[in-house]
Amino acid sequence: MITQFLHAAIPVSNLEKSDYFYGTVLGLPTGDRNLKFSGTWYELGTMQIHLIEVPSVISDFQNAEKWGRNRHLAFSVSDIEAAKEQLTSHGYPFQISASGRPALFVKDPDGHVIELGVVG
Repeated sequence: MITQFLHAAIPVSNLEKSDYFYGTVLGLPTGDRNLKFSGTWYELGTMQIHLIEVPSVISDFQNAEKWGRNRHLAFSVSDIEAAKEQLTSHGYPFQISASGRPALFVKDPDGHVIELGVVG
């Protein structure tokens, strides 16, 4: 039987830059797993994000005309304006959703697309 749990593994080329993006800019809480390889766990209730450092990452997200049309991870935010200010203050460009709903898209240091949207 399937229970409600999601684990997303994201290959990254520079763990320090990616930890800054996911931990500091997005504010995800880190987990406490001991890893036998270079990586970081982020714990979000029933969801885990696992950054895995690899020597070379080629993201298939980088060439999209509109970032939200490709595969991406989506996170819920309570205040879209605060999310815009946070990204801008850290120097991360973003795209506003073309659908008119309160969401924006930003690329992590390896070009993976992250959606920040208001749910509800």
